[in-house]
Amino acid sequence: MAEDTPPQIVNAEDLEEIKQLSGDHWGGTYVPLTPSMRPRGGSLGVNRTTVPPGRVCVPFHHHRHEDEVFYVLSGRGVFRYGDEPLREVGPGDCISCPAGTGTAHQLANPFDEDLVYLAIGSHNPAEICVYPDNGKVLVRGIGIGKLEELPYMHGEPERPKILDLVDQQER
Repeated sequence: MAEDTPPQIVNAEDLEEIKQLSGDHWGGTYVPLTPSMRPRGGSLGVNRTTVPPGRVCVPFHHHRHEDEVFYVLSGRGVFRYGDEPLREVGPGDCISCPAGTGTAHQLANPFDEDLVYLAIGSHNPAEICVYPDNGKVLVRGIGIGKLEELPYMHGEPERPKILDLVDQQER
């Protein structure tokens, strides 16, 4: 194992808190509690996430391959799951969001104290994440954007390029 690989046992108080804030209502902070997992070949990750009052960390989304679990440590929030009514959550609540269902989820903090929870999930290199409120799609390793449905042969030239390459090679 490389010397710079983080230790397997860490204390949350010794780790750097990462801020991701956008505008007045998006974002929060998180502390990656499993910094050695991926360098050691694992895929599971745990973050301690803090959502300040009046904020939401991430857009409404669902995963194709990655299950997610949220365990509320302190504060209160609301949980949105598909078309179900909003549910208030608080300390001790454990929220399961299975992958591959097409049902999106989101946590928000409309209250006056920080919402703090553990976010637990894997890091699948082939992950596809869909954001139904805005039509975005994330394809890990490629990027995030909006897909447009097109006919299969759309944009292909009249003469396939491989045939030109064969002609060039024969010269």
